[in-house]
Amino acid sequence: MTAVDEQPTAGVQARSWTRRRAELGEHVARTVGALQARLFRDATQPEAVSALARLRRGLGRPPGFDFTLERYLQVPDHLLGRRPDDDAQPADTEQAVHDAVTLYALHQQSRRERMHVDGRGLGRSLADLVRVSGGPEGVRRRFAALGTASTYHESTYHLRSLITMLREHQIPLDYGLLADDLRTLLRPGGQARIQAVWGREFFRTRPATNADASTDTSEENLS
Repeated sequence: MTAVDEQPTAGVQARSWTRRRAELGEHVARTVGALQARLFRDATQPEAVSALARLRRGLGRPPGFDFTLERYLQVPDHLLGRRPDDDAQPADTEQAVHDAVTLYALHQQSRRERMHVDGRGLGRSLADLVRVSGGPEGVRRRFAALGTASTYHESTYHLRSLITMLREHQIPLDYGLLADDLRTLLRPGGQARIQAVWGREFFRTRPATNADASTDTSEENLS
């Protein structure tokens, strides 16, 4: 079940929503956060830069495509969950982690800002994108296409396009939350559930005002 917690924010009349990561999302957030930290050290580590490039080459490819990326794409045994009868097929968690981390690599490409930021769900980031984009209707059309996608493959196709746009406008995303969302997308009934989560988050995100410039009031609390 999806739980929604409403939290009053001091000095703001509107309610706020913050999204909570599940255990898989926490694992991905730690993995991506560690890679990002290495990219942004005073002396950038060449291995981290190389890993980012190799992860980008994994977009659209199956989990396990490159054994040298195990530290970024491996899923701990206790998080694997139910495994397919066919060993050639990845578990839902393996696919979700692979897609979330490789999409982060796309998002971070050539950016000197941190593109993984805790608490920023997809709907929130896309609402911000609409406000800053020179062609907001194009963003809305792509988001609408994501919201009506009928397969996981179709969803990730639209996600890739939207994340490229987020990169262009330097808008970050929480890749732990995205991993949780992708795992739900892969499960029976998950498509409609996550599309609804993204839609609610999108419409609940408000432009920043002087009253809440330093207080986040635009997130939804879901687990």
